[in-house]
Amino acid sequence: MSNDPGLRRLALGTLLGAFPGAQAPAWAVDLVAEGMAGHLLFGYNIVDRDQVAALTAGLHAARDGVLVAIDEEGGDVTRLAHRLGSPYPGNAALGALGDPAITRRVYRTIGAELDQLGLNLNLAPTVDVNTADDNPIIGTRSFGADPQQVAAHTAAAVLGLQSARVAACAKHFPGHGATLADSHLELPTVDIGTDELRGRELPPFAAAVEAGAKSIMSAHIRVPALTGDAPATFSRAVLVDLLRTELGFTGVVVTDALEMLGAARYAGSTQAGAVLALAAGADLLCIGADVDEKLTLACVDEIVGAVQDGRLPLARLEEAVARVQALSEWTRQGDRTDREEPGLGYPAALSAVRIEGSVDRSAAPLIVQLESESSIAAGRVPWGLGPHVNGTEQVRVVAEKTAAEELRALAGARPIVVVGRNVHRLPGARALVDTLAAAHPVTVVEMGWPSSWRPANVRAFITTWGASHANGRAAAETLGLAA
Repeated sequence: MSNDPGLRRLALGTLLGAFPGAQAPAWAVDLVAEGMAGHLLFGYNIVDRDQVAALTAGLHAARDGVLVAIDEEGGDVTRLAHRLGSPYPGNAALGALGDPAITRRVYRTIGAELDQLGLNLNLAPTVDVNTADDNPIIGTRSFGADPQQVAAHTAAAVLGLQSARVAACAKHFPGHGATLADSHLELPTVDIGTDELRGRELPPFAAAVEAGAKSIMSAHIRVPALTGDAPATFSRAVLVDLLRTELGFTGVVVTDALEMLGAARYAGSTQAGAVLALAAGADLLCIGADVDEKLTLACVDEIVGAVQDGRLPLARLEEAVARVQALSEWTRQGDRTDREEPGLGYPAALSAVRIEGSVDRSAAPLIVQLESESSIAAGRVPWGLGPHVNGTEQVRVVAEKTAAEELRALAGARPIVVVGRNVHRLPGARALVDTLAAAHPVTVVEMGWPSSWRPANVRAFITTWGASHANGRAAAETLGLAA
C-alpha cells in the first residue's frame, strides 16, 4: 500500500466501489471517510426501502458529499425492485409511446425516489441507438433505433432525473447499440467510419450534453476507426477528442465496470485498467460488482504507482478528482423536486403496447411462458404475466425441449398465449410457435426487443417493449386477463 497519503487520497477520489451485503462493511465506510469517491449499490445490497435509507445514511455520515450510485434504469434493469420487477416501463416502451414529456415525468419520479433514499448518482439513462435486433446487452434498454427519437427521449430523461438533484449518467459512449457481443464477456467491435458514427450513434450523446447531463459512461467497445484495438474506455480519441473537444462535454466521464472482460482482458487486470482509463481521460472509475477491500486497495496502489513512475501525469489525476468533487458538490445544492407521481409507470406501460392482429378475449387461454436467460446487466428479476392474471393456468417451458403436441394436449379446446423475451432468437422458439399456430389458435406476447420476424397464422402478435412488472401488468390487461 502506498505510503504517500496525498497521492493515496487522490487515487481514492476517483473510485466508485462496491461491497456485498445489506450493510456497508467497515472497510467500505472507512475508505469513504478517507476520501473515496463513493460506492455503487447492486440488487444484493437491497432488501427494502428502510434498509436502503439506513445504508446510504451511514455512507453519507462517513463523508458529506459521498457519491452513492445505482443502476436504476426502469424496465428490465432495476436494483430497487429486483425482487418483483420495476413499476416503470423501460426505455423501449417509452420510445414506442413516443412522448418525451412522459419520459421526463417517469425519470423525474425515479429520481425523486432515489433522492428520498439517499442515492445521488443514477447510472442511467441508456442512450444507445439499438440498430441490431440481436443485440444481447442493450435491446429494450434503448429508446429505439432512430437516432433523433433516441436523442429526444435522452434529453427528457436527463432533465427529469436531474430535476430531483440526482445526477444522470448517459451510457454507453460512443454507442453500444450496433453490437452483437456483450462487453461483460468480450470486447465487441463496431466497425463503422467516423461519419456513420456521428450520424447514427452520437446524436443522443449530443442531446445529453445539451441537456446538462452531469456524467457520461464510456463503453468497453472497440471502434477501429477511432480506438484501434483498444476499448473506447481506454481511448483519448474517444474520451477527449470526441466527447470533450467535439461534443463539448465538461462533466464527469464514468467508466463502465472495469472488471468486465471487455476491459480487463485488454488491460490485463482491473487495477491496470484503472490507470489506462484515467490516462485516456476518464474521471470516475467504476470497479464493478465483485469488489472487496483487496481489489479496491489494489486499484489505489496501481494508480499511485503509475503517478510515481510516470505512466499517469499527476495533473491528469488531479483534474479527474476535481471533476468528481464538482459533481459531488452539485448533488448537495439546489432544490429537490416534490413532484413524484406514484403509479405513473403502469398506464404508461399500457399505452406503449402494440397489437398486430386481433385479440380474442372470449375464452380463457393456456399461458405458455418461454424460459430465457437474463442479461448480465439486468440480472435475475421476475418477469412475465405470473402475478398479474386472474387465475388463468400458466406453464413455463424451455422451447427447444418442448413438443407442440404436448402443449396442444394440455390446452385442449383453450387458445394458447405464448409469452417470451426475444422470442425470435430463443433456440427452438420459432419452430414451436409456427407448429402450434398451424393447428391451434395462438397469440404471441413479445416482452423483449421485437425483430422483423412474425410467425405465420397467429391470431395476434403483442409487443410490450420490455418485461418489467409494469409491462407484465400491461400485457395481462391487453389480453383481458388482469386480476
